[in-house]
Amino acid sequence: MSDTVTTGYSSALDGMKTAGPAPLHQFAALFARDTSLTDGTALLAHLQSAGPDDALRQRLAYQLSSWDHTDDGPWAAGTAPHTAERRAAICRALELDRATEELLSEIIPWAAIDAPIVIAEHFEEWRTPQRRTERDFYWAHYSANLLANGWDPSAVAGIDEATEEVVRRISDPTRKVAYQAKGLVVGYVQSGKTANFTGVIAKAIDAGYRMVIVLTGTTNMLRAQTQRRLDMELCGRENIEPDHDPTAHEYRYDDDWKRHKFINHGGRPSDSGHPDIERLSNYAGDYQRLKQGISALRFKRHDATKEFFHPANLYTSDARLVVAKKNASVLTNLVTDLKKVSARLGEIPVLIIDDESDQASVNTTSPAKWKEDSKKRTAINRLIAQLLTMLPRAQYVGYTATPYANVFIDPSDVEDIFPKDFIVSLPRPLGYMGADDFHDFDDDRPVGQRPLKTSKERAHVRYLSDEPADHELRAALDMYVLTGALKVYRERTGAGSYRHHTMLVHEAMGRESHRETARVIDKLWATAGYRSPTGLQRLRELYENDILPVTTAQTPGAAMPGSFEELHEHIADALGLIQPADRHGTPVIIVNSDPDLERHQQDLDFDQHGVWRILVGGNKLARGFTVEGLTVTYYRRAARQVDTLMQMGRWFGFRAGYRDLVRLYTTQDLHALFGAACQDEQSLRDDLRKYSSETAPESRLTPSRVPPLVEQHRPDLRPTGRNKMWNARLVSRSSPGEPMEPVAHPEKGKRALQNLRLWEPVLASAAATGTVAFRATGSKATYSAYHAVLLHNEMMAVLNRLQWLRDDIFVPERAWLNALAPTQLRQWVVLLPQQVDPTTGRMILGHGPFSIFDRKRSETGTLSAISESRHRNAAARIAGLDAHPDPAADALAAPCTAVLTLYPSVKPDTLTGARGDRIDPELVTIGFRAITPLSTGGGGKRLIWTTLDSGRPNDIVIDTPSAV
Repeated sequence: MSDTVTTGYSSALDGMKTAGPAPLHQFAALFARDTSLTDGTALLAHLQSAGPDDALRQRLAYQLSSWDHTDDGPWAAGTAPHTAERRAAICRALELDRATEELLSEIIPWAAIDAPIVIAEHFEEWRTPQRRTERDFYWAHYSANLLANGWDPSAVAGIDEATEEVVRRISDPTRKVAYQAKGLVVGYVQSGKTANFTGVIAKAIDAGYRMVIVLTGTTNMLRAQTQRRLDMELCGRENIEPDHDPTAHEYRYDDDWKRHKFINHGGRPSDSGHPDIERLSNYAGDYQRLKQGISALRFKRHDATKEFFHPANLYTSDARLVVAKKNASVLTNLVTDLKKVSARLGEIPVLIIDDESDQASVNTTSPAKWKEDSKKRTAINRLIAQLLTMLPRAQYVGYTATPYANVFIDPSDVEDIFPKDFIVSLPRPLGYMGADDFHDFDDDRPVGQRPLKTSKERAHVRYLSDEPADHELRAALDMYVLTGALKVYRERTGAGSYRHHTMLVHEAMGRESHRETARVIDKLWATAGYRSPTGLQRLRELYENDILPVTTAQTPGAAMPGSFEELHEHIADALGLIQPADRHGTPVIIVNSDPDLERHQQDLDFDQHGVWRILVGGNKLARGFTVEGLTVTYYRRAARQVDTLMQMGRWFGFRAGYRDLVRLYTTQDLHALFGAACQDEQSLRDDLRKYSSETAPESRLTPSRVPPLVEQHRPDLRPTGRNKMWNARLVSRSSPGEPMEPVAHPEKGKRALQNLRLWEPVLASAAATGTVAFRATGSKATYSAYHAVLLHNEMMAVLNRLQWLRDDIFVPERAWLNALAPTQLRQWVVLLPQQVDPTTGRMILGHGPFSIFDRKRSETGTLSAISESRHRNAAARIAGLDAHPDPAADALAAPCTAVLTLYPSVKPDTLTGARGDRIDPELVTIGFRAITPLSTGGGGKRLIWTTLDSGRPNDIVIDTPSAV
C-alpha cells in the first residue's frame, strides 16, 4: 500500500506543477488507479509514520514550499507569499482534511523567509509555465539530487524561485532577433552561490542554451572545485562516461564516484530526447586549445534550412560546458578557437557565468591611459568583451557577494559588464552563518555583560592583543583540538557526520610569513602536550569555561558528553585524525602560490578525502574557495577595502551540527572593521530593496538608470580598490562631530565675488552683535570673536550656493547637511575670530571691521590651510562635544547646534592701510571650518557613493533625503 500511496500522490503533485494546487486525493486516486485514496486516510497514515527522509514527504515538502514562494495564482486568493494565509490557501485548494492540514503544519511548516530582491529593466516574458515544465530535464534531476542529499525542501524551493528570476530575464534562446542581457546576482560570502548558478545553468540548458562558459576566479583550486561541483550535480555519470568506459575520465578513482554520489540521469540524456553535455574542460585540467578537435565547437543543424536557434535545431543538439579560470592565456585559447568557427557564432545561444565577477573581470586601467573614444582595458576585461562581441546571443550573469566594483562600472560602456538588465539580490539562506553572526550591533554593553544566550560576539569571538603572542595562538590550537574531539563524540553518538575539521590561520599574504607562521605552529604543537596531564588540564579549563557554557546557552539541545572525562578517548582520536601515525611531519598545510609546496597542498583536497588540518594561507584561500569544516579561525590580516575584507571571511558559511563550536580569534580593531563592512553590505541590500520593482512599482528604478548607492561607514574602509572606482562619485559624506574644512575656494573673478556677497548677511549679523572673549585651545589666553546665530535652513541657503574650483567639491557634505531634520540640526553659531594685532581689521562690504588672515595658495589654486587650532576648543564646546570648559562658549551652546568658524583671507602681503579701511572685495576669500553635533549622527559617520553614466553625465537621480 505504501508504494501505491507514494506513486499516486507523487504523480498527482507532478501534474500540479504547472496549474497549481488542485484536489490532491482525487488526483492521487486517479494516477494510482486506487479509489481507496480518495478519502485521504492513506496519506495521513503514511505521513504519520514517515521520517524526514521519506520520498513522498520530501516531494510534498518541496511542492508546498514552491507554492509558498510562487507568484499569485487564482488558487492563492490574493494571499502574500511566505505567510500562514498562503499556506491555508494551498491547503484549501488541495482540499485537505483538518487532520492532514494540522499534521503538515507540524512536519512541514511554512517558512517566513525573504524572497529575492530584483531590480530590472522591462523584459520580454518568455518563461511561460508550459515552457518551464515541458523542458526541465536537468533542473528536475538537479533539484531532486539536492533533496536526496539532505537539503531542506524550502531551501530547494528558494533556489527554484531565485534561479527563475535570473533565467526569465536572460533572452529567449529561440528569439529571432538577438539580444544580449547582462545581469548581476548578489549573494553572501560562502552562502551557496555555486548552488544557485548550477540551477541557472540547468534551467538554461533545458531552455535551449547550447554553450555555457563558467569563469571561476583566478586559482586552479577554485576552478577545480567548481568543475567538480558541476560534474557531480549537473553533468552526471552519463555525460562524464558517455561510452561506459571506466578508464576514460578523471573520476575513476574518486571515492564519491565509487559511492555513486555523482548524479545519475538513468541513461544518456540524448536517448530520451534531451541534450547531452559535452565537457570541454575537466577536473584534471583547464580549457586547452582544441587543435584537431575543433569540431567540438561546431554545432550541427538537424534542419539545414533553418537557423541554429530555431527550435527544430536547438532542441535536437547537445550542449557544451567550459569551466575556465580567469587567466589571460586560458581565455585567449577559448577566443582563438571560437574564431575558427565564427561563421555560426551569431546563431548560438550562449550563457556566460562569471563567478566572483568583481575579481579580475572589472576594467582597472586608469582613464589617463585611455585614448580618445577608446578605453584601454585590462586583459581579462578585454577578453570577456571579446567573447560578448563575438557571441551576440551570449548572456552575461555575474555572481559575487561583494558587488561594489560591478556597480561602479560605466552603464554606457556597451562592451563592459555593467548589469544593465537586472540585479538579483539573493536572500540569506537557511542555516547560513554570516558576518552579523559575529557581532552584536544593537548592544552597547561591554561584551562580558551581554547575555550569553543571545550575544553572538560573546559566543563566537575571542579577542587577541594587538601584537602576536604565542599563548594566544596556543589557545586557538587548543580550541581546534577540543572542537575536533566534540565532532568525533557527536558522530559516534549519531548526532552528525563530520568529514572535515579545519582551522585557518591568516596573518599576512607573504610566502615567507606563511612559512614562519607554520614553524611557530609546529613548535607550539610539539610542546602542547595534548596527551599529558598539563595539556589535558588546559583543555578541561577551556571546555568548562568556554565550550560548555556557550553550547548550553546557545544550542541547549546539542549532543554533549556528561563530563570532560568522557572526551578523553575522543581527544586522542581527534589528534590521530589531525596528525595520523603514518603521516610524518606537521599537521599544518601552507596554502599559497609557492610551487615548492604544491605537492603538500594536495592534502587539501576536500573532494577526495576527509581533511583534518591547520591551514596557513593568504590570498589563495581568501576568495571563492570553500574551506570545508572550518571551525576555528585565527585572523590578523588587515585590509582597507570592504570587498577584500569580506572575501577573507572564510569563517562564513554553513556549519550544520557544529555552529556552537565555531570560534573567531581576532583583534578588536579587525572585528570592528568587519562590523563596518557588514553594515556597508546591509546598506547596499537595503538600497536594492528600496529600488526594486516589487517593493515600489510606482517608482521603479532600473540598473542602468540609477546604480545602487554604496554606503561607507568608516572613512578608512573603502568599498573596493581605488583602481575599480574610476567611475564612482561621492554623493554624501556624513561627519557628526568631525570637522569639515574644504580648501578649493575660487581666488578671484565672478565666482569669488559672488561667494563673498553670499556671506554679506552673515557678516552684517555678526558685526551687529559685537565681540565676546573665548578661551584659546590648550592655554589660559583668550581671543575675541564676533558671532551670529542662524537657523539651519538659513545657513544652507548660503552653503548650497557657494561655488568651488571643481563641481564636486563639498557636494557630498552638502547633500548630507541638506537631509538633516530639525531634531538633528536646528541652528548654526557662526564665529569670526579676531587676531591680536588690531591692524588686520578691515571693513568687508561695509561691515566690520573683521580680522583678515594671510593664507597661501598651492600650485593647484587651493588654500593651503584655513583654520587655526587655538579657535577649535570654543567651536567644539558650543557643538556639545568633548572640550575644555569655556563660559562664553557655554552661553552659546544649545542642543542640535553646529558651528561655522569663518576666516576672511587674502594672499600674504596683500593688506595695506589702517584698521577700519575698506578692502577690495575681489581680494577676499572666506574660508570656513564647520563642525556638527553628535545629534546629526543617526547611522554614524559614513560616506555614500554612486556611479556616473558617461551617456548621461548630468543625469544621476538621487533621492537625497531617503538615501541619507
